[in-house]
Amino acid sequence: MPGNRLDPQKMALRAAQEIRPGETAAIGSGLAAAIPGEVPAGSGVWLLAESGALGYRPGGASSVIDGVGETAIVLPGGVVVGTVDVAAMLGGGHVDLAFVEAAQVSANGDFVHWTTAETASLAAPGLAVDLASGAKRVVAMMTHAHEGGISRIHERCTLPVDGVGCVSVIITDIAVLLVTISGLELAEVAPGWSADDIASMTEAPLSVASGLREMTFDVPTLPWPNKVYASAAEAVQDIPDGAVVNVDGFGGPGGMAHYLMVALRDHGAKGLTIISNTAGIARVARFGAPEGVTPIDHTILVENGQIAKAIASYPVSPSINRPSAFERAYQEGESTLEVSPQGTLAERVRSGGAGVAAFYTPTAFGTLLGEGKEVRDIDGRPYVLEQSILADFCIIRGHKADSLGNMVYRGTSRNFNPVMATAARVTIVEVDEIVDPGELDPEAIVTPGVFVDRIVKRPKEFSPYLDT
Repeated sequence: MPGNRLDPQKMALRAAQEIRPGETAAIGSGLAAAIPGEVPAGSGVWLLAESGALGYRPGGASSVIDGVGETAIVLPGGVVVGTVDVAAMLGGGHVDLAFVEAAQVSANGDFVHWTTAETASLAAPGLAVDLASGAKRVVAMMTHAHEGGISRIHERCTLPVDGVGCVSVIITDIAVLLVTISGLELAEVAPGWSADDIASMTEAPLSVASGLREMTFDVPTLPWPNKVYASAAEAVQDIPDGAVVNVDGFGGPGGMAHYLMVALRDHGAKGLTIISNTAGIARVARFGAPEGVTPIDHTILVENGQIAKAIASYPVSPSINRPSAFERAYQEGESTLEVSPQGTLAERVRSGGAGVAAFYTPTAFGTLLGEGKEVRDIDGRPYVLEQSILADFCIIRGHKADSLGNMVYRGTSRNFNPVMATAARVTIVEVDEIVDPGELDPEAIVTPGVFVDRIVKRPKEFSPYLDT
């Protein structure tokens, strides 16, 4: 006689074991909504609700709710973001793991969310399709069979699917199954259940893992990975030759990561492509720098022979008589250039960080910058197709960050920084102050720590101006 079926709490406990230290886990509705209540307080993980709560637990009586409308508490180091930010985190590959409740799962990892035979002609995906396509791993939670004993796990789904080949783990009320290249593998059974019991209730073919074991329900408290680096030199030491690097700053001293930029110069990586609003004009245009000093900007990288290409909006000096170092390098054939209008450049970066491959914009139609690009007429207006861009590394400057990477800016130094932080494989930030989690207002945080990999504190004695 098989054992008892797991209740939703036990299923949530087992599901929580799938989360690894430092990961961002998106919590879907239904059975998945119980997971945050089973993750130990203080665990080093980001739990993301569909509603925009990032780093939360159930409870409290506040204006914060989770994805199923229950009140939630934003934990120290948590953030409140908007729906478009949630979608961008998923689309841009910033979410490590997603939990969804499934009505059906197939042997190759397709899944059906809420659809039933009675509602097959209706569509109510909510965030389920985003979760399926955006998260790096997807865990499906479900009862193993309908009340009549009919399996929910099929060789092929019989209803319209909400995700294709995305599920890697299936947690049911009687078993844990892995989706492998060769099909479904039974990895764990609920207490009192055997492999034969599970196989008899599963429509899809099933192999049994050599290490088949009984499910456990202990959830450890996970540590936060360390993001704070001792120096800028340590933070940039693995930037290789040929890397694509987002470099922040509008034009002059404000919002530019001078400390990291000097470290990158000293590191010496060559053949870099920089994505930036300018390609180093603070040296000639000043942009608020006091008289008698020389601002640090992209020029130090250009003069060091490190820049092979710039993707920029305003790469030239405003004075024809005072060309920038990049202009000279370009004219001498040492560097190449790709120019985008400023707003288009910002959107190309934002789209890259959100997983949008390309977009249409009316900007630049009929100009030199629009030549050779696909044009589409939309509602009687011509639009130009622009490709998004994504960097390998990003070096940006903020004002203050907590040790988890949540960051705020000062004044207009925000400029390109928030979107650039999202659009790189590794984002390195330079700040004036590092504080403990909880010291920043969760509703005032501009760049969530999900996007930040390394944090460096700028030394008080460091000057953003070169010695002359």
